[in-house]
Amino acid sequence: MPTLTAPGRASATAYSKRRRMFALLALALGAFGIGLTEFVVVGLLGPLGDDLDVSIPTAGLLVTGYAASVAIGAPIMTAAGARLPRKTMLIVLMSFFIAGNAIAALAPSGEHGYAVLMAGRVISALCHGAFMGIGPIMAASLVAPQRRSRAIALMMTGLTLSNVVGVPFGTALGQQLGWRSAFWAIALIGAVSLVAITMFVPSRANETGDGLRGELAVFRRVQVWLVLTITMLGWGAAYAAITFMEPILTRVSGFETSAVPWLMLLFGVGLTIGNLLGGKLADRAVMPALYGTILAATAALVVFAFAARQEVSALIMVFVLGAAGFAMVPVLQTRVLDAAKGAPSLASSTNAAAFNVGIALSAWLGGLAIDGGLGLTAPVWIGVGLGIAALAVAVVSGHVE
Repeated sequence: MPTLTAPGRASATAYSKRRRMFALLALALGAFGIGLTEFVVVGLLGPLGDDLDVSIPTAGLLVTGYAASVAIGAPIMTAAGARLPRKTMLIVLMSFFIAGNAIAALAPSGEHGYAVLMAGRVISALCHGAFMGIGPIMAASLVAPQRRSRAIALMMTGLTLSNVVGVPFGTALGQQLGWRSAFWAIALIGAVSLVAITMFVPSRANETGDGLRGELAVFRRVQVWLVLTITMLGWGAAYAAITFMEPILTRVSGFETSAVPWLMLLFGVGLTIGNLLGGKLADRAVMPALYGTILAATAALVVFAFAARQEVSALIMVFVLGAAGFAMVPVLQTRVLDAAKGAPSLASSTNAAAFNVGIALSAWLGGLAIDGGLGLTAPVWIGVGLGIAALAVAVVSGHVE
């Protein structure tokens, strides 16, 4: 009999591992669609502006409006679903995400179409922060505690691949078949993710029975606010260079405009590798990983500020910046789960909002520096300052209970 039951157990274990992997891939696919939605507009501003009869700056507000809606919607949507099981909440969020992209794809031509498109973007964005907050919690719950950061990193790989593969594909699709085709493709990706989440992500009750009250209670912890601050400053540091990467590479480094897509592909490979590496480091020791990734990202910015003036060195640093910057992501996400232990959903979603606040902060400060005549590399030095501030707050958090 033992020889009969052992294979059965092994088979069940193998099936369980496969099911967990499918669940993680379902979450990663959702993250892929979300990342694609946020950034695909950047490559389609011209066609959008022409079809909707708006200027390029006005079309650019589709990006700004999305980011603002993520920051505002993340805590609100998570709070609204605080009493729902997390799987149910993910299904609801992905359903709204599909609807938002379908609305965007149905926007008519002309100025009225712009309003419809913006509405679709806002609906999609409201789901973005909550999904990217709850998703990592579910990913971490699927594996043993010592592998949770790697599970989070695997889910976040969907977000990184959306930049590497998704955005170029979406841009090409929109240029060839019309910009609406890109949003229909995203809605389809969302539908596949919804089916996969329904099939493979296990149903589990929330860890807390206190609902919104329990989720809000964690914000009394100083450590939660410190982590949110680190995320805002650390991610702001990374995006200080990313936001102005194209003009730096073409006007400072001297690359031809035609080389930029390939350089961004290299950057995307770096951020994918960095994301997975950060997950492994965080599983070994979270706080050393936090210090190390922030320090590495800040040091990479310092080097890039000088290396940007020469093509070969700039080429190398594009990869390094991607790897160093995105290594922070699973570390920061793991740290907020630790700080908000017991009721992490709202804190994790607020951390997703903090990422977007950091992006907006660094873009604003970098724009002010350039307008002030300090040069195109000035935002990189602003990033260095934000990185140093993030490291200082991280050190403080390491000494606070």
